Amino acid sequence: MTDLRDAAMTSKAWPFEEARRVLKRYEKAPPEKGYVLFETGYGPSGLPHIGTFGEVLRTTMVRRAFEVISDIPTKLISFSDDVDGMRKVPGNVPNRGMMAEHLQRPLTSVPDPFGTHESFGHHNNAMLRRFLDTFGFEYDFISATEFYASGQFDEILKLAVERYDDIMKVMLKSLRDERQQTYSIFLPIHPETGRVLYVPMKSVNSADHTITFDDEEGREWTLPVTGGHVKLQWKPDFGARWAALGVDFEMFGKDHSTNAPIYSRICEILGTKAPETYSYELFLDEHGQKISKSSGNGISIDEWLTYASTESLSYFMYAKPKTAKRMHFDVIPKAVDEYHQQLRAYADQDTAKRLANPVFHIHGHNVPASTMVVPFAMLLNLASVSGAEEKEKLWGFINRYAPDASPEKNPDLDQAAGFAIRYYNDFVKPTRQFRAATDQERAAMEELVVCLRDAEKALDVIARKNAQEGKDMPLPAVNWQDDEFLQSIVFAIGKTHGFDPLRAWFSGLYEVLLGASQGPRFGGFIALYGIDETVKLIEDGLAGRLIG
Repeated sequence: MTDLRDAAMTSKAWPFEEARRVLKRYEKAPPEKGYVLFETGYGPSGLPHIGTFGEVLRTTMVRRAFEVISDIPTKLISFSDDVDGMRKVPGNVPNRGMMAEHLQRPLTSVPDPFGTHESFGHHNNAMLRRFLDTFGFEYDFISATEFYASGQFDEILKLAVERYDDIMKVMLKSLRDERQQTYSIFLPIHPETGRVLYVPMKSVNSADHTITFDDEEGREWTLPVTGGHVKLQWKPDFGARWAALGVDFEMFGKDHSTNAPIYSRICEILGTKAPETYSYELFLDEHGQKISKSSGNGISIDEWLTYASTESLSYFMYAKPKTAKRMHFDVIPKAVDEYHQQLRAYADQDTAKRLANPVFHIHGHNVPASTMVVPFAMLLNLASVSGAEEKEKLWGFINRYAPDASPEKNPDLDQAAGFAIRYYNDFVKPTRQFRAATDQERAAMEELVVCLRDAEKALDVIARKNAQEGKDMPLPAVNWQDDEFLQSIVFAIGKTHGFDPLRAWFSGLYEVLLGASQGPRFGGFIALYGIDETVKLIEDGLAGRLIG
């Protein structure tokens, strides 16, 4: 453990860098509350999207890293700002007409359009918790509705009244002139309509911690700031929540970064040290637009898990959080294969490299071994050429390539085979475009067929390639199950037929035989699909039988 902690204290992996910043807060004394608090926030104005999940996952990674370098206990809170008034009806929910009648009411007072929960806010909170529970996160959930109404927030709200002028000075500097005239940090909840009101204050009374205001019809009201009668505007709410809970670390999207100093200053005015913060880049859809809860663009968590494992999604979230990422279906195969590459690498790495490996931050100290003996991208191509509708058909090919593999011994591979068939049918099959071979490609593919049928011809083309390159190399041993031997044949044919650049040869194979612009390492594909099957595939491609 000492060696691990020493290595973690110098690791450049971003979760350890953030964990060390948190630890520095308590280099003189441990936290009075007895633990270090990590927080994530969620605004349930729409269905939880994959970015919401990513925020909890990444915060959990920092929390795990902290637990490596410190013995101070930790907690993670997922906080839902469900008192927020519904400003617009989300575009991806049913019964939108009914919801329109409840604009500006707190989300936990808006009826659930799905008819499954007591409110829209409760529905979205339940969805968030289901997603988080799917991934086994350890967290405490807090609803702002309960936080305000139960009195847990009362002392900070009273302090906000007493220090109202100081907080207003911070806020007014950030507002346009016209907004300054009507702005207040307090948003009263109308006693009759239940709507969250954006109205100016006539008075803020520190003696009895009440606010006085006129509603939209000009009627005067006085309400206590405690007990859930008001809520704070979202920027003051951020800082006040930090102060009330004693938050030590929170991350948020880049769109919050300009407001972070405001959150921190309000937290300090309310008597608490502001937390360490981390700003990550936003998730984008396939068109480069920011993923939005209300529009429902991008991939949902359920959609990702329809086509790939939870671990592959965690891997995608770990990598380069400071870089904007496009969240669309094309990224899934790459994430799956890179995750398993890192698993295989982990087994032979020293401590420092393990701490920099994404799989450590996904699994902690219990990193599993990969049982994926065939890459996911290869399974997709196998599903394509074999027309497999059930994973059992893929296993027939897999066992030819890896006789010792089985669904029981290779659960990762078995799961991936099912995912590959689903992904192929939904995304690859509808977009396949086969074309005819050029004269150069036809001649090369015809020779490839000859070489796959005759070992002597195969060795001859390899020898010709070596001579062309001026290399005096021994010829490889003939092994029709060895993907390296098969790859050397494919490579040699591309060289001797004058493809320049050589990738044009491989592109031709993919486009003529697989109907795609990219594809697998072709020697490995032949070994997996089979010699006779590959020969027939090439003959069908050259005869034009794959087109249309």
